[in-house]
Amino acid sequence: MPHTIVLMRLKDEKQNTWSQYTSESDAFDGVCRIFEARLKKENPGTRKITYDIKDLFSFIEEAPDMAFFFFFFFFVGWQICDHSRMAGAWRDLRAAFLVIGTVFFMSWALKSTFQSRVFGNTKHLSSWRHSLRRPSISRGTGLFHNRNSAREPMRSERKTRAYSGISGGGNDKFYITTPIYYVNDKPHIGHAYTTVACDIIARYRRLHGDNVMFVTGTDEHGQKVQQSAEKAGKTPQEFVDEVSDKFRQLADDLQCSHDVFIRTTEDRHKKAAQYLWETLEKKGQIYLGHYEGWYSVRDEAYYKESELVDGKAPTGAEVEWVVKEPSYFFKLSEWTQPLLDFYEKNPDFLQPSGKRDEVVNFVTKGLQDLSISRTTFDWGVPVPTDADGKHVMYVWIDALTNYLTAAGYPDESGNPGEFWPASMHVIGKDILRFHAIYWPAFLMAAGLEPPKSVFAHGWWMRDGQKMSKSIGNVINPNDLLETYGVDQTRYFLASSVAFGEDGDYSDELMLSQCNGVLANGMGNLAQRSLSLVFKNCEKTIPAIPTPDQLTEEDNKLLESASGLLKMSDDVMRASQLHRYCFNIHLFIKDANAYIDQQAPWSLKKTDPERMRIVLWVVLESVRKAAILLQPVMPSAMNKLLDQLSVSGEKRTFEHIATSPLEANEIAKPVPVFPRIELESATPA
Repeated sequence: MPHTIVLMRLKDEKQNTWSQYTSESDAFDGVCRIFEARLKKENPGTRKITYDIKDLFSFIEEAPDMAFFFFFFFFVGWQICDHSRMAGAWRDLRAAFLVIGTVFFMSWALKSTFQSRVFGNTKHLSSWRHSLRRPSISRGTGLFHNRNSAREPMRSERKTRAYSGISGGGNDKFYITTPIYYVNDKPHIGHAYTTVACDIIARYRRLHGDNVMFVTGTDEHGQKVQQSAEKAGKTPQEFVDEVSDKFRQLADDLQCSHDVFIRTTEDRHKKAAQYLWETLEKKGQIYLGHYEGWYSVRDEAYYKESELVDGKAPTGAEVEWVVKEPSYFFKLSEWTQPLLDFYEKNPDFLQPSGKRDEVVNFVTKGLQDLSISRTTFDWGVPVPTDADGKHVMYVWIDALTNYLTAAGYPDESGNPGEFWPASMHVIGKDILRFHAIYWPAFLMAAGLEPPKSVFAHGWWMRDGQKMSKSIGNVINPNDLLETYGVDQTRYFLASSVAFGEDGDYSDELMLSQCNGVLANGMGNLAQRSLSLVFKNCEKTIPAIPTPDQLTEEDNKLLESASGLLKMSDDVMRASQLHRYCFNIHLFIKDANAYIDQQAPWSLKKTDPERMRIVLWVVLESVRKAAILLQPVMPSAMNKLLDQLSVSGEKRTFEHIATSPLEANEIAKPVPVFPRIELESATPA
C-alpha cells in the first residue's frame, strides 16, 4: 500500500461531491477530512477538529497490509452508510464492508504485538477508540488530536530516539559513506538514490553545526571488472578510468557535497589495503590454504551448496565451481561469537531492525573461514606478503578498506584518523552480509573499532517490475535530471519511499511530486506571497509585528513552523527521509490554507496593516521551511532564501529560531518550482 500511487475517490461531505486523489498523502489527507466532517456532524458542539496524519502513517508503515484492508473496507462501508434509502442489496453490501473492515482491524488489534508496535501500549488503543467517539478530546493520543498537544511517542519513535544516526547535537564529528560503486557498468537510479540520501543526511548534520565527512567513490578491482574491460577492448585501467568518471560526474550533477571521492586504484588505497592485510597476518588471522567451491563473479561472493537456489546464487546470479585454487584465508570462524556479542551490545548497529534479525540468524548458524585472495586473475591489489606474487586480494577485503583509506588510514601510528569509526555506512541490501559480517570481523581482528551503524536500503523497481537491461526499463538518472530538474529529482528520491524499503518509480508519481507537491505546495505559497509583497508593500518585506498584533491563527502557524526542527530531528534520527519531507509538506499545506483563509489580497483595501501582518507570517513560515529543506533541495531553497533576502550566514538551523525575517527589499519574485508539462512518456 505505501509508496505507490493511490487512486481514491472520496466524498466531500460539505459539497456532496466526489474528488479523485492521486498520491498517498493527498488520499489519506482526504480520508482524514471525511472523518473530520463526519465527527463534526455527529457532534455539533465541536468547534474544530485537528488530526495528526503522522500517526496514520506510522500505522501504515508498521502494518501496511492490515492498514490497507482495514481502511479500505471501513471507509467504503462508512460511505455506503450515507445512502440510507438504499435497497436491501445495498444495505447488505454496506454491512459486509463494515463487518469485514472491523474484523480485519480487531483481529490484529487484539494481538499484543500490534498494540505495542503501533500504539506503544494498550492505553493508546483505548485512547484511539475514545478519540473517534469524542473528537473534542485534547490528549493527543489518537488519530485526531491537537497538533500542539504533547503525546507519548509510539514505540517505533521511542526506539529511534536511542539511535545514533541523526542527533543534531552540533559540533560532533560525523562520518557517512555510500558504498563504493562497482564500475562494471554505468550508473543507474539506485546509485543516485544512495548518494542523494547520504548527501541529505550529511547536509542536515552540517546545518546543525557538526563536523561532517561524506565519502563516496568507486570499486575498481575484481574479476568482473577485468572481464568487462576485455569485452570493451580496453585495458582494465582505461576501462575503470572511463566508468569512474561517470559516477563522479553523476554525484556532481546531483549537487552532492561529498568531501572525498575515493577510487580503489589509487596508490593511497593500495597502501591502506596492504597495511590492513599485514596487520591481520601479524595477529595470526590469515593462513594459506586451498579453496574449492561455488563462486559468483557478478556478486564477487562465495556461496555454500546449501545457499544455492535452483543452481544459482540467492541473488539470482550465475555461479561457477572453483577447482581447488590456492588461496589465503581469514579466520572468520573464530569471530562467530564475538560478532554475536557485538550485535547484542550494539542493537542499533544494523538498520532497519529487520536486517539485524537476518544477519544474526545467519551468523548464529556458524561462520566458515573466508577465502580472501585469488590467483586466476591479476586485476587487484597484490598480496604484500605473497612470496610468489601470484595472489591478489579478494575484492571485498580490498573494497571495504576504502572507508579506512578515506579517513586517513594508516597514519604515522597506524591509526585511521580522527573521523574513525564511521558513523554510518549506507548500502544497498544486496551487500549487507559483507558490511555486517566480514567488515566488523576484519576490523575487530585488526584491533580497530567497527563502524557505529550500517543502514541497508531497498531496491528500486519500475511500475512494479524489477529493473533489468533485458526488459529495457532501467532508469538513467541523467534523463531524470534533464526532464524534471535536479531539485525535483532529489525530492522525489527522498520522499517517495520509506528509507530502508523497496521503491517503485513511475512517471505518474514523479510528475505528481513535481507538480502536486512542489509546484502547488511550496512553489505556490512562496510565489503568491512574495508577489503580493512586491506589488503591495513597496517591494519590501513587512516589519516584524509585535506580539499583540498577532491573532490566534497567526500564532498557531508560527508555532507550527517553530516546531518543524524538532519534528525533523525526531524522524531524521531514524534516517526516515520520507517522513522528514512529508512533515514539511503537511506544514506547507497548512500555510497555504492559512493564506487562503486570511485572503491578504482582499485586506489591501479593508485593512492594509492586517495584510502586512498576514504576509509577514506567511513569509516567515516559508523562511523556516526553506532553511529546513536545504538538505533535500539545496539549489531551489537557496534561490528561495535569496528572494526572501535572507543572508547566507543566517541559513543554518540555529537561525530558524534566532533570526526572524527582517524588513528587507526584495526583487521581483521568480517561480522556484514551475509546473512541468511532458509532451511524451518519461525517460527510459
